[in-house]
Amino acid sequence: MSDTEVANAGRMTRDTGLTAVVPCYNESRQVEVAYEGILGALGEIGDLEILFIDDGSADDTLERMRKLASVDDRVRYLSFTRNFGLSAAITAGFRYASRPWIVQLDADLQFPPEQTWTLLAEAAKGFDVVFGIRRDRHDPWARRLGSTAHQWMARRLLGIELPQGASSFRVLRTPVARTLAELPMTNSYFAAKVPLVTSRYTAVATAHRSRDAGGSRFRPVQLFGHAFELFFGFSWRPLNAVYLLATAGFLAAVAVTLAGLFGTAGSTAVTLVALDVAALALVALALSARYLHRLLLDSRPTRPYYIAEANLPVRPEDTADGGTPSVPPPTRPRSPAAD
Repeated sequence: MSDTEVANAGRMTRDTGLTAVVPCYNESRQVEVAYEGILGALGEIGDLEILFIDDGSADDTLERMRKLASVDDRVRYLSFTRNFGLSAAITAGFRYASRPWIVQLDADLQFPPEQTWTLLAEAAKGFDVVFGIRRDRHDPWARRLGSTAHQWMARRLLGIELPQGASSFRVLRTPVARTLAELPMTNSYFAAKVPLVTSRYTAVATAHRSRDAGGSRFRPVQLFGHAFELFFGFSWRPLNAVYLLATAGFLAAVAVTLAGLFGTAGSTAVTLVALDVAALALVALALSARYLHRLLLDSRPTRPYYIAEANLPVRPEDTADGGTPSVPPPTRPRSPAAD
């Protein structure tokens, strides 16, 4: 690998073709299934690249990627030094895709790869990003209800521009995808980032099916965390509401204090107002801390991921050792007396 290839790693883009980005975490049973499904649906694309991202899997996911790459040069892979999360895997996929268009697919194939043609047809109308919206969604009812509720709150109450129903199944122009990946924010809510970069996005209805292997990985805590990322990462309205409540609490406290001094309010009323103001102060402190936490995350110097292994050129700064070749450690000299 030449110095020029290393310098341009993750930046070179061909003139034609499509990269299928497939994040994987402990997807041993699905790697070959995803590969066959993508080829069956998109194999007729002359310049197809399948880019698997191993997010620090603990099973033999990486070994299965290696085997596929050894027999098909359309298969590329990146393997992280540890588990960094789905957002990091997507970011790496967007940075290292080498074709002018990207489709993001899940290894579980809940979105049939053949539906990619629907998104590509819409993208041909001049859009930078096309999201798939689940038709007849096959997810637990709690997840469906939670997703609908928190997207409604984001749009209606918090004023966040968000493609309604947008999913992780999407087609993007690669230069735009790289711009999104390079945004100086660690927030994982990708759909809310797109309107910050381009207005040329849309969504179309696509088929959805049950997960092929391992059952649903949905966890309610994940949905709450995802909602918090959206609410506090893209809107100041919660903080502004706290300002108004704090002002109202202060005025109420002053009024009750004066009423207590002049004997027009009893001690019980004064105590209750004091407790309410204290509770409000705790809420304001918690919200302020949440926003501060977000700012600290976005300003930390660490990278979102580090790559341990790949079958494509990787930028040195994306590796834990800066791309320095590994050498064995010193060994203890053998004593002549031991002979």
